[in-house]
Parts: sequence; C-alpha cells; structure tokens
Amino acid sequence: MTDRTYLPRSYAEAHRRNPPPNRYGGANTFLGVPHASLSDPATLEGSQAVILGAPFDAGTSYRPGARFGPNAIRSTDYIPHSGYRPHLALRVDPLGELGVVDAGDVNMQQLDSEGGLKNLMEACRQVSAAGAIPVVLGGDHTITYATAQGVAQHHGFGRVSLVHFDAHADTGDSEGGLWGHGTPMRRLILSGAIRGDRFLQIGLRGYWPDPPILEWMADQRMRWYEMTEVVNRGLDECLTEALERAADDCDGVFLSVDVDVVDPGMAPGTGTPESGGLTSRQLLDAVRRIGMESNLLGMDVVEVAPPYDHSDVTALLANRVVLETLSGVTVSRKNSSRE
Repeated sequence: MTDRTYLPRSYAEAHRRNPPPNRYGGANTFLGVPHASLSDPATLEGSQAVILGAPFDAGTSYRPGARFGPNAIRSTDYIPHSGYRPHLALRVDPLGELGVVDAGDVNMQQLDSEGGLKNLMEACRQVSAAGAIPVVLGGDHTITYATAQGVAQHHGFGRVSLVHFDAHADTGDSEGGLWGHGTPMRRLILSGAIRGDRFLQIGLRGYWPDPPILEWMADQRMRWYEMTEVVNRGLDECLTEALERAADDCDGVFLSVDVDVVDPGMAPGTGTPESGGLTSRQLLDAVRRIGMESNLLGMDVVEVAPPYDHSDVTALLANRVVLETLSGVTVSRKNSSRE
C-alpha cells in the first residue's frame, strides 16, 4: 500500500477549494487533479508538478491538429483521479504524492507564434521557480524551444540536459519561417539553453535530416540513437548510456517525448508518422526509468493530433507517458527522503 502520509497536506484542501469540473463537459484538468493558476501562486503551494497545456500547431509541416492534443491527453482515461490512484507495479500514487495540479492552457495564438512561445517560456520558468516540475501537454514540437528554455532560465543555461524521444531530429535550419516543429532543437542549442553535448536523441529513423544537418549535429557533439542502433544494442543499453551522459556536469534532465517515436501502428494520431518505431511498452518503460534514475526538471509530450487518432489510443499513450514518468519521479523522491 502507498504511504499516504507522503501526500502534501495542502493537496486535499486544494481539491476542496478548486474541485475539477465535470470531466464529461467543459474544460478538464489532467485526470481531475485540482485546478491551479499561475496568477495565484498560493494554488501552486505543495505541488511538485504542474500540468500546463500548449494548444499550438502553427509550426506543423504536414498534418495539423496537435492544438487539440492537450484536452485529449487530459481527458482520455477511464478512471478519473479522486485523491488516490496507485501505480500497480510501483505502489505509488504519483498524482497525490506529488500534489499534481493543472494550471490550464497557456495563451498561444496560432497567428502569433513568437508571442505564444514567450508566454509558454515564462509559464515554465514560473513553475520551475516555484519548485515544481512543469509538465507540458502539446501542441506540436515547436513548443520545446519554449518549454526547455523556460526551465533552463531558472536552473541555468547549460545546466540542463535534454533527453529527446522522436522519429525526427528537429534540428533543421528553417522550414520557410523562423518557427517550426522541425527546428526547435537547433534553436535551443544556439540559444545556449541546452548544450549540444548534453542533447540525447532516441528513436530517429526515416529519410530526414540530410547530410549537412547531420554534420551540424555532429559539430555540436549531439548524441543520437537511430532505431537501427536501438534494435541492435537494445533500448535498455542505449538508455543507460544516454542517462549517464545526461547526468555528467548537469543539474538535471528535461524530457521531451514526441509520440511519433512510437510506430504509427500503435500511435496513429500524429502529424508526421514514420513506420518502424518503438512499441508503446518500450516508451513507457523508458520514461519510467528516466523519472526514477534522473533529476527530472521538466517535460513535455507533443504531436498528439486527435483528428488522426483511432479510439483515442495515441492520446491515451501520451496520458500514460505523463503518469509513468511522474510515477518514476515519485519513487525516486521517496527513496531519497529515506536516505
């Protein structure tokens, strides 16, 4: 049984003060956790993780629809949280024990990409400054330029490593404009927020990027694990190596998960599907390990596009990516508190 004494004292009170709306109508919080507001810091007290929505897909290059991802990820579930929801294998209750709250969607206008990204960056910085992990529900992958940089603004440029699950490197120079979901990783490195030699990418495959971009990535000393390497060496071995590098001379990890890292047979609801990816089980096991074995400072899960989903399987996978990661964080923090 989970030790309920680990729950923050303010969590039950937060539920009473800010009860979630009916999950079958209107705006939902993530699995029914308490509401919070960035404009009212008191609502963040006692929370170790804060959900933010980033309904943005102006950076897509193929199929739009990821702006509808945050609401789908929040509500795609069959057991709404009601104060106690244990992880069957780990015997922890991540939502309760971490005092997770949902601060709603950040204002991200599709026709003002730069303004929306600045709003998101500030929201992530504010959550980090409050001592909590920003957990951002995207949105297309353009948003990672803002989410990871907002976390780095608080913890220090160059002090945050980034573990990135994706079919695509997202290190393009441009895609016809300043902002796009194929460019955020290059822009993060150029900004100085994330060091190239602490940028780990897992699951790359397909027919992009081209050699000049790969040469740029090598010059930045990025480390990427293509699916051929993951298959040959095994995901566990690749992830162990990546986590060791991520922890070297950095204070913590930002996790970015593009659902297209999973084979589209298991995650069809995404904008740029690429065959031959991870299984959903592999991804969930991997993010749980990251939660358990690293100092997680922030995360986002992106590119869920409900218009292309079947039976909500992709949204449910993204929902479980969040839960598995936070379950790992809960185990890590409970173990640390006993030492």
